[in-house]
Amino acid sequence: MGYRYIGSKARVADDIARHLGFPDKKAGCFIDAFCGTGIVASKAADLGWKIKINDMMYSAAVMSEARLLSTEDVPFSALGGYQKALDILNQAELSGFIWREYSPASLNQVGIERGYFTEENARKIDGAVATVHRWKKDGTISDKEFVLLMSTLIYAVNNIANIAGTYGCFLSNWQPQALEPLCLMPLDLRKEKVSYSASTDDVFDIRSEEEDVVYLDPPYTKRQYASYYHILETITLGDEPVVSGVTGLRPWKSKASVFCYKAKALRALVSLASSQTAKRVLISYSNDGHVQLDQLIGELKKTGTVEMFNLGAIGRYRPNQVARLHRPEVNEYLIDYRRGGGDEK
Repeated sequence: MGYRYIGSKARVADDIARHLGFPDKKAGCFIDAFCGTGIVASKAADLGWKIKINDMMYSAAVMSEARLLSTEDVPFSALGGYQKALDILNQAELSGFIWREYSPASLNQVGIERGYFTEENARKIDGAVATVHRWKKDGTISDKEFVLLMSTLIYAVNNIANIAGTYGCFLSNWQPQALEPLCLMPLDLRKEKVSYSASTDDVFDIRSEEEDVVYLDPPYTKRQYASYYHILETITLGDEPVVSGVTGLRPWKSKASVFCYKAKALRALVSLASSQTAKRVLISYSNDGHVQLDQLIGELKKTGTVEMFNLGAIGRYRPNQVARLHRPEVNEYLIDYRRGGGDEK
């Protein structure tokens, strides 16, 4: 089951894990400070690392946490198991917020026709959202069971959304997958428990210890995740924000990332990396980002030692024809920064 996400490290996660290596007896946590879909943190967990995940987007933190859950974590005792819970959700329907704002029903409801989802699928999404949040509120499900169900719903929604890849806008014509009915399918769970914690803190508030390894995968370009994935955030939060414009954006500017501004990105990234207590910081970046790699390395060398590894070319995010005519591939790099022993006088 795929998940379209800008900057996904799915194609290079194994390479990153090889550079990370297995934890030794003195190892602390692997801290994924911009966890996104959680694929890198999941690979680190496979190696035996204790995990801390963080993302300012609640939906991303939920998606990432779901990758770390074991069968033991989510028994769904009150509902008769995971599959029984999904069976209930697949039958739920409600003409609620998603139907009102993000399906063609929005034309009569709010005066703007939006085509993110068919009316039928929007009602199914509303039904599932309301049910999962009600279960959480009344104690039918645990926090971890909520995370799993919400992540399962996000995958299902992503499969039938009428979008090019993000929720920044909807497509003018209905795509075949958008006409298929919403269906929540069970996600794979781990056989063994993982030691982890999850947060949605500002990345500059993340604290590390010397023995930790901090992994930074910041936004590379001007694309703000809070605006591009606003509907997933609304579904996960279960709220009904005042939305605006043709695309129905929820208020997002309080979650605007400094790393998306070309004039600020370099200083912010160097400050974040060099201020960590952890002696080792891994940074993912590409040759398509705001920050020039030679500048980044030059700044980091002032406070530590740096190695850079070329992880190879991957397909560039291409939401439209203009982007498709631009550079079709970008090179992904991994920077291994070790604090101390820098060149600064």
